[in-house]
Amino acid sequence: MIRSYDAKITPHKPIRKKSVQSPIENILEKVNLDEKLKKMLPRKWELIGDVLIMKLPNELEDYEKDIAIAYANELGAKSVIKEVSGISGKFRNPNVKLILGSETETIHKENGIRFKLDVKEIMFSSGNIDERLRMANIANENETIVDMFAGIGYFSLPIAVHSHPRKIYAYEINPIAYGYLCENIVLNKVKNILPILSDNENAQENAADRVIMGYVHKTHKYLAKAMRVIKEKGGIIHYHEVCPNELLPHRPIERIKECAKNLNRTMTMLNYKEIKSYAPGVSHVVVDAEVR
Repeated sequence: MIRSYDAKITPHKPIRKKSVQSPIENILEKVNLDEKLKKMLPRKWELIGDVLIMKLPNELEDYEKDIAIAYANELGAKSVIKEVSGISGKFRNPNVKLILGSETETIHKENGIRFKLDVKEIMFSSGNIDERLRMANIANENETIVDMFAGIGYFSLPIAVHSHPRKIYAYEINPIAYGYLCENIVLNKVKNILPILSDNENAQENAADRVIMGYVHKTHKYLAKAMRVIKEKGGIIHYHEVCPNELLPHRPIERIKECAKNLNRTMTMLNYKEIKSYAPGVSHVVVDAEVR
């Protein structure tokens, strides 16, 4: 027996799904500024954990609190910091101003690593993420490593967690950064990093299979020490430098060659990489060199 059902088809227009907007598009809609000022809003920022760092032109100074609220709500930040100028001084201190919130200590998660830091006191460059990822698997379990500029563990922690070397001697001269380095060692449950509150000039010589020079200001002045820290049988130096683009890649490579020659050592370049733009016409680069 076939039953018939009383049914009809009603024509309709398909429902259009609203397109997903980018964070800056949402911010532009919500912030209460005239169109001329909206064009000055930053399209780039750094979100370190749940603390937001941004640059704002002087023209927006009177509106910075409202701007900070709009960005924080969109990006899920508890605090917002305005970058006043770049890193400066012996301890690489950031020059910033807190414009929203009260807490600037945070935990930044990246590649299975947790970096605890106070963003108002300690630098952290999101632009170096590719290099931190590369370094995570650069070593092996038989190596002894010296990190001459350890900071809060920018390179030591990824290497320790993912490469499991025998030992990493992590030198840091800034007491605040050293404190966070010690906390991060516990936070990430690693036992093969020895944090040392000291100038790297005190590093033991003829001791390392690998030396990390993750510092970019006048790093060449520390090259001779790095080469003496490398074992006599040879090892690898990861040398960072900021350099005018017109001098790349010649200057950083020649600096390593010249230092090796002066110390009666041989140098073989293994890798050269431009990490990021540091300033207009200036790049942050790294050279991996084998020294014997």
